[in-house]
Amino acid sequence: MSRLVASNLCIPGRLEQTSLEVDAGTLTCLIGPNGSGKTSLLHAIAGIGTRDGGVRIDGVDPWRAPPSVRPRLITFFPASRDVKWPLTASDVIRLGGEGEIGPVIADLDLEAFANRRIDQLSTGERTRVLIARALAPRPRVALLDEPVANLDPLWQLKLMEHLRTLASESGQTVIIAAHDLDLAGRFADRLIMMSSGRIVADGGRDLLESGVIGEIFGVERRDGAWQPLA
Repeated sequence: MSRLVASNLCIPGRLEQTSLEVDAGTLTCLIGPNGSGKTSLLHAIAGIGTRDGGVRIDGVDPWRAPPSVRPRLITFFPASRDVKWPLTASDVIRLGGEGEIGPVIADLDLEAFANRRIDQLSTGERTRVLIARALAPRPRVALLDEPVANLDPLWQLKLMEHLRTLASESGQTVIIAAHDLDLAGRFADRLIMMSSGRIVADGGRDLLESGVIGEIFGVERRDGAWQPLA
């Protein structure tokens, strides 16, 4: 049985009618050029803004769940890292919902600045704190928009490995929007390619070797690196 079932999701002008099923314990990467609909699909699943369709998580409608329950069903990490709150990092993480925050602080190596104000942290440090906030409730479904943006190379790898572990060992369903094709191909169980507000391809790492990459992104792999189409 699929953990997440999204039916006929639509955001006028941004996302065409889209249905999607995602299994528990998997890491799925949404890939596609800027403006392709990745963020819109995450917004639609999360119930953000005006949208049509429906979502079920293990048969439960998260959009109708009470505030005390919803964070344990689904959480969303936005692309924006701007935070003006004069709160400590640990207090921001507690805003994610009930539960012990010690494990997620340790998982994301936040101990050194857990008691510092979040508005005084670097963008990369803030990113890790806000991801911890999203993951602290241990949601059944975690939606993350460009989580590795602003992170240094080591933390890009460590975060993707952590997200894959959450999926495979904890049974959580993780869906992220990603621009780094190599990271997506290395860590994701499933790749969903989007263009013009709709899903155009759905598969595994072999999707990165298909002709659709050139059609959608205008790039191809040459000499071990992504290059503009010749």
